[in-house]
Amino acid sequence: MTYPTKALAPLMLEDYYRVMVERKGEEEVFSTQHIMDCLKKVTAIDLKQTVQVDGDLQIRPYYAGHVLGAAMFYAKVGDAAIVYTGDYNMTADRHLGAAQIDKLQLDLVITESTYATTLRDSKYVREREFLKVVHNCVAGGGKVLIPSFALGRAQELCMLLDDYWERMNLKIPIYFSSALTIQANKYYKTFISWTSQKVKDSYATRNPFDFKHVHKFERSLINAPGPCVLFATPGMISGGFSLEVFKQWAPNEGNLITLPGYCVAGTIGHRLMSAKTPTQVSIDQNTRIDVRCQIHQLSFSPHTDAKGIMDLIRFLCPKHVMLVHGEKPKMESLKARIVDEYKIPCCAPANNESVIIPSTHYVKAEASDTFLCSTLSPNFRFLRNSSRGHSGSSDTETAQPSLRISDDRVAEGVIVARKNQNPRIIHKQELPDVLGKEIHEVQGALCVPTRTANAIGKEDLLQEQLPLLHQLYLKLADEVAEVTVLKSEQSLHIESVVISVCHMDNCLYRLCDESGNIPETTYFCCKWSAADQKIAWRVISVIKNMELINS
Repeated sequence: MTYPTKALAPLMLEDYYRVMVERKGEEEVFSTQHIMDCLKKVTAIDLKQTVQVDGDLQIRPYYAGHVLGAAMFYAKVGDAAIVYTGDYNMTADRHLGAAQIDKLQLDLVITESTYATTLRDSKYVREREFLKVVHNCVAGGGKVLIPSFALGRAQELCMLLDDYWERMNLKIPIYFSSALTIQANKYYKTFISWTSQKVKDSYATRNPFDFKHVHKFERSLINAPGPCVLFATPGMISGGFSLEVFKQWAPNEGNLITLPGYCVAGTIGHRLMSAKTPTQVSIDQNTRIDVRCQIHQLSFSPHTDAKGIMDLIRFLCPKHVMLVHGEKPKMESLKARIVDEYKIPCCAPANNESVIIPSTHYVKAEASDTFLCSTLSPNFRFLRNSSRGHSGSSDTETAQPSLRISDDRVAEGVIVARKNQNPRIIHKQELPDVLGKEIHEVQGALCVPTRTANAIGKEDLLQEQLPLLHQLYLKLADEVAEVTVLKSEQSLHIESVVISVCHMDNCLYRLCDESGNIPETTYFCCKWSAADQKIAWRVISVIKNMELINS
């Protein structure tokens, strides 16, 4: 668990136990002792902390937004990697930031799909509408019931109302019904680093969770005269105190019930959110409640919407997607959209349905024509035998080279990966055009002296340079045998290294006259790119240590 979750878990589990067993009389699935024993086994970890569970399994949590402590989990077993999102929110709200995750290589993303087909209005539009309906109700003397869970929406909406009450100088009371909400607020103050940037920025002058206008609610106030705003749990009016208050306030036309989030089918909240607002609601077989109050639905859910789900999938670009935690028709619609737009296999299994996801360890890539043409020439080198002499005789010059494989490379190229496109292998010469950039290359150059057996005059240099160049060619073919030495009329080429006879008295690349200006010296100009620095210095070493024979 994350540290905030470990702190809040005992409160949430105890509250659930109390509501389900003590109030509703359901069968006891676990006890308080079970909760204590369970939490003793919990290990808290930081966001982005990689935990090696055993030899094969590693996990890492990422910030999910949603509620305090919520995390997406990355898990890797051997070569297979997945992300399980849990509940998350891709949009920052007043009290928490947006979900954050690294770009990962994934076989599978398992994502919630609560709002698989919903696109929410902007946060500011929703806030303005919420404040308007609440203010209109209390200004007319009505009571406002906001069913919400103790963690998440309650803090978000309390911050919004508290700030609005302060600006408008309103004196109408705002209440929490749950002691759990008050305890949760304390943990928000403790884990301020988990909150939104706006909260962090204001924390130095004022803690936003120190609400000035929000107070604890007493049961005796349910039927007290006068307007008020009440946050009551649970959020779907499935039982608990929110249901108790609903029974009392729903028959009054001046009151308002605003449902700020998702409600599961079968709950009273879901029935109130239906297209046709009921005039009566059945609580149980013996109880029906008249509904004359205003019903207002506005999405302040901490779950991401359809756009957020698609944005996450586009960013992570996994090999497969699995949809969970949603309504089947909407999940099927989102599934079809993912397959159609991203060409990613997607499934939406039912509860207890097993799904087999193949784990792939290769990347399909297209190839450019230029790259394919470059692979047609095998990576072979013609290398001369090292036993030949250096005299420049006809026997040496006509010696038959042997065919050898220089290394195991078949082809060399650059893989270009772009969003929503298959990777593509191109030749390195195509890269500048693909990137829209000019080529900039660092090059080296040096004018290197070598000894000759007989001096040659400057006037004869051009006539004599070809035999000298050929002698150097034979020497380099021996000494640098692992690469191909190519010979043209005026120069030698080894990869990017170019060698030519220098006949300038003051060559720019001649750092110092190591020969002492003695006539028995020939200079070779060497130029190379930074990538072939090692080869260049080997060539320079060969030139410095050899002796040419003037024919």
